[in-house]
Amino acid sequence: MTTSMQGGQSAAGRAAAQDSPLAGQVCRVAQGRGDAHDPVRVPGLHALSPASDATRYGGGASDRRKKKDLDVLEMPSIPNPFPELCCSPLTSVLSAGLFPRANSRKKQVIKVYSEDETSRALEVPSDITARDVCQLLILKNHYVDDNSWTLFEYLSRTGVERIIEDHELVIEVLSHWGMEEENKLYLRKNYAKYECFKNPMYFFPEHMVSFAPETNGDRSPTQILQMFLSSSTYPEIHGFLHAKEQGKKSWKKVYFFLRRSGLYFSTKGTSKEPRHLQFFSEFSTSNVYMSLPGKKKHGAPTAYGFCFKPNKAGGPRDLKMLCAEEEQSRMCWVTAIRLLKYGMQLYQNYMHPSQGRSGCSSQSISPMRSISENSLVAMDFSGQKSRVIDNPTEALSVAVEEGLAWRKKGCLRLGNHGSPTAPSQSSAVNMAIHRSQPWFHHKISRDEAQQLIIRQGPVDGVFLVRDSQSNPRTFVLSMSHRQKIKHFQIIPMEDDGEMFHTLDEGHTKFTDLIQLVEFYQLNRGVLPCKLKHYCTRMAL
Repeated sequence: MTTSMQGGQSAAGRAAAQDSPLAGQVCRVAQGRGDAHDPVRVPGLHALSPASDATRYGGGASDRRKKKDLDVLEMPSIPNPFPELCCSPLTSVLSAGLFPRANSRKKQVIKVYSEDETSRALEVPSDITARDVCQLLILKNHYVDDNSWTLFEYLSRTGVERIIEDHELVIEVLSHWGMEEENKLYLRKNYAKYECFKNPMYFFPEHMVSFAPETNGDRSPTQILQMFLSSSTYPEIHGFLHAKEQGKKSWKKVYFFLRRSGLYFSTKGTSKEPRHLQFFSEFSTSNVYMSLPGKKKHGAPTAYGFCFKPNKAGGPRDLKMLCAEEEQSRMCWVTAIRLLKYGMQLYQNYMHPSQGRSGCSSQSISPMRSISENSLVAMDFSGQKSRVIDNPTEALSVAVEEGLAWRKKGCLRLGNHGSPTAPSQSSAVNMAIHRSQPWFHHKISRDEAQQLIIRQGPVDGVFLVRDSQSNPRTFVLSMSHRQKIKHFQIIPMEDDGEMFHTLDEGHTKFTDLIQLVEFYQLNRGVLPCKLKHYCTRMAL
């Protein structure tokens, strides 16, 4: 019987017996495997050792030994308190349900808002990243993933927001929120998130950046980028900023310096001597936020505010408010701080946008189609088979001919009921056909248009079309170029009884706003650059 019990013990049973000394002792008692040199002592049980008894009473005690054996046989069986550890060889020693799952992750419900304040609730694991949340919403809403969708953290009490970097854990960000705070997560496009890696010269103007003496000479955009990502040759950012004094409503204009050790300001003009520099903020335990209603809520002298907020504090008194003179200056400071804090991680997010930590990464989400200028080719569909036009001159002539033919068909566009409209009715239809376009914003002010473009990234070519507030009959094209927002008036004009729209005083005329936008998406014309990205307010 002892031999069969020894054979019935499995490796899992021995491992469990080692983890629990008490369980191991009971298991040895039940199997008859007690150690002669280490008597088994279990609470409520006595040691059973025939060898020790024989030594104690001496030789010639066969009768006493037989009597002892009879007493042992007559003892009632002792129930095993750990039956799962000592089972028959035909059954599993340990059940899989006794151990927790190694890959089990807690889940939490989060709510994400869009620009029009619609929201969607998601049940996500605790280790989901911001990029994974964007991917989930892109799939659920059938958006095109062009790597510009961004998750924002908005703090309602202070009116500030920041980009949640693609690699950051969303649940960890939410853990810093107070119980009574009504903070929100927003999903919208931000074309400037990684634009600094494409056009660093636009984000770091020469008058705000100082390089090491050994790096004198012409610096290409690639070299500038390598300097910002290097741990030894990080450039120094400097310039005037308005700083809000702690505990006061007044603002003071001070000269600041951004270095690896933190942000400093000079107590004597623009001097950078150590005795004139005073520490302002560091980045390891704080984040940089954009101040949206800075002029109204915080009394900032300009509308280009940003601030530093500690991770574990959220009150208005904990903010270190700053304000720049223009948007280009603010973008330079904020971008440099992001590069200083995250470094190569940002570059990896830009180069490999589909990578993530959680199960919602590229392994479980199929890549979405991305549209870029490099993927567009000229095609000819006039024959029975389509063909790619390789000759640029031929492609340009075909585009002009198609544009003229498309303009002639403008008077025959379908009306509201699907029937061709007469020339007298086509003007009214063309005047209102643009209202269904995502780039058209019906009644927003000049300041609202600027804020919307800044929120979605003031890179070259970000635009929207809106109604003019000064002249109800005209429209305005608002666009960004070199981090500056410019506005162009679209004037309606009449020619031979037909209504047209123009941006250049009638030199180029368009039957409606759709034709105008499509033209300037392909041609620069009188604009500083082509129209590339339109601002929209999508619902989730």
